[in-house]
Amino acid sequence: MIIAGEASGDLHGANLVGEVLKRDPSVAFFGIGGSRMRDAGVHILVDAADMAVVGLVEVAAHFPTIYQAFSQMRKILRTDPPDLLVLIDYPDFNLRLAGVAKKAGVKVLYYISPQVWAWRVGRVKKIARVVDHMAVVFPFEVPFYEKENVPVTFVGHPLADAVHPFYSPNEARQRIGVDPLRKVVGLFPGSRRQEIRNLFPIILQSAALLKKRFPEIQFILPLASSLKRNDIDPFLESVDFPVSVIEGMTHDVIQVCDAIITVSGTVTLEIALLGIPMVIIYRVSPLTYMIGKRLIKVDHIGICNIVAGERVVKELIQDEARPDRIADEIEKIISDAKHNGSIRNKFKIMREKLGAGGCSARVADIALEMLNQ
Repeated sequence: MIIAGEASGDLHGANLVGEVLKRDPSVAFFGIGGSRMRDAGVHILVDAADMAVVGLVEVAAHFPTIYQAFSQMRKILRTDPPDLLVLIDYPDFNLRLAGVAKKAGVKVLYYISPQVWAWRVGRVKKIARVVDHMAVVFPFEVPFYEKENVPVTFVGHPLADAVHPFYSPNEARQRIGVDPLRKVVGLFPGSRRQEIRNLFPIILQSAALLKKRFPEIQFILPLASSLKRNDIDPFLESVDFPVSVIEGMTHDVIQVCDAIITVSGTVTLEIALLGIPMVIIYRVSPLTYMIGKRLIKVDHIGICNIVAGERVVKELIQDEARPDRIADEIEKIISDAKHNGSIRNKFKIMREKLGAGGCSARVADIALEMLNQ
């Protein structure tokens, strides 16, 4: 059984499944995931797109769907248990499911750790009780688990393998249909429908301001695998400038951009690995923000900034996520060569911290070792 509750987990899960099946084609996978895991050969029982929400208030609104999925997986673990449960990120759901698996005698491999270094450090003790092996993607996570005697392996970051454009920059521009002589700004409104509702209007208002300042500017938007065109088309109908929506070419879209407006999430690391300057925005409900601000112990919300250990790119959160401030930062990125170059240089250093590729292969080896024990 393999569980990935969001688009990023779907990508990493698909790569892991591919590596396992290279080594042992007889392994069968089923569980929760998206289109990439389905294409990789996973029998999807629940679509991850229905479960991808962030924030206490937002999760409460989707609780019936999430609880139904949990109940379905719990029943399988109790009545027809798999040989191994692989959990990818999505901590509140997955740690509860790990507890069920532990009682059912099912081994648990947790890939991509809950952010115990950011908030709720006490979860490490719970993880020690219910997880058999942690496969972590940041080197600084290892000591948290070693302290509690949790078997842990730093496997590198999966994006070091996954982030590779398919085409050369020139080929990508031709296929995407952008003019190489005009600036290109990427619009990345997220992979969750909740993010589209909350943040896409702000991103489009920012784009409208940029269009007035730079009439020749071009906008492109890569559609997340967890979304459909009808999730975003109603918003695009409200603007009087073209936005090219591209499906299935996210990394090629990133590489042809001069700057990007993006929501916070794993995508910020993908963008950073390809060296493109960005501005990160996010908004959640006031209640979620108020509680989160008290609990979260990190100085940044962008994963690229967390890994870098400094505020490499601007983060505009809650009331700061205003169209004028977003547009101002994008204008600085595309107009100030020194500012642009500084961001790109720091991204190179950040990439070195994530280690060499081969992450999915290392996790596959751990999974097969656990299956064969």
